[in-house]
Amino acid sequence: MLDNDLQSYYYFLAQPPYFLLTVGLLMGITSGLAFEATLKQSLKSWSANRQAKKATEIQDFNLFFSFLGICIGVCIFLASGLNIFSIGLWFAYGFSILVTILIGGLIWRQLSTLLRQLQAGGSKAIDLDVFDI
Repeated sequence: MLDNDLQSYYYFLAQPPYFLLTVGLLMGITSGLAFEATLKQSLKSWSANRQAKKATEIQDFNLFFSFLGICIGVCIFLASGLNIFSIGLWFAYGFSILVTILIGGLIWRQLSTLLRQLQAGGSKAIDLDVFDI
């Protein structure tokens, strides 16, 4: 009887969703900081020499790798959050992967659109202060 209680105690320690929640959050934050620094550096080098390469070429492997880190971190964070509320592991990760792929794809597409607008009309093309609400 005591052995069964001990096994159930260790069962909860084997799958710590709070640990994975923290790992996903930290992974998303650190990858987001790397994404920001890479994007800023790429945009500075592009603005200094606009004729050498297109703005859409900024989306290289380094930027995609940090963006992928953000997506993986968000996916782990979301799945762990769902798992904390007793949602099954397979459903939590399946749902999280689907949502992350869809939203990540939309964000990457929006970044491509913004970079094309930036190349076509400069920073005035994406001026958001025009829309005073």
